[in-house]
Amino acid sequence: MSWAIVLVVLVVAGLIARAFFSAHGLLESGQQAPDFKLADQQGKMHTLADYHGKWLALYFYPKDDTPGCTLQACAFRDDLQKLKALDADVLGVSVDSVNSHASFASKFGLPFPLLADYTTETAARYHSLINLSVVKFARRNTFLIDPEGKIAKVYPSASALNNSGDIIADLKQLKHAQRLSEIAEKGRSQPL
Repeated sequence: MSWAIVLVVLVVAGLIARAFFSAHGLLESGQQAPDFKLADQQGKMHTLADYHGKWLALYFYPKDDTPGCTLQACAFRDDLQKLKALDADVLGVSVDSVNSHASFASKFGLPFPLLADYTTETAARYHSLINLSVVKFARRNTFLIDPEGKIAKVYPSASALNNSGDIIADLKQLKHAQRLSEIAEKGRSQPL
């Protein structure tokens, strides 16, 4: 009897570990970002198309008002002007409700939209859903989406503390590479 209990515990522990640590099927750079239509903390609907022509940091996080999620959200808040200067918007996504997001945003002065994915469909499309059968929540993954709606960079299991800073650094590099490419293209198109 005790071997059966040990076997069940090991199987359950393995399934939970796989749900937490597996990045299986995570979206990759260059892929078209999946569309979404979600309400923010004020009930306003947002879609991917709303951000066409701009960079977008779309970050998924597990739960409003928890230590790691608060640290991540406040870092995005504190870095928002730097991100805006790089022509980037920020959207946070979790499976919490609009009301939970409203309370979280108000408590910490979060000036960017927090999207309520209560059906978990968007987190699933971005391969950022942890499903433990009785409870579902978003995995802490972030996607930097380019102005054409393609994934430019993926941050699996993003660092709550460094996520916004990493995006700023990568945006600077991507925009610099884009400028160099445009200069080179312009030089090729100029007659000799």
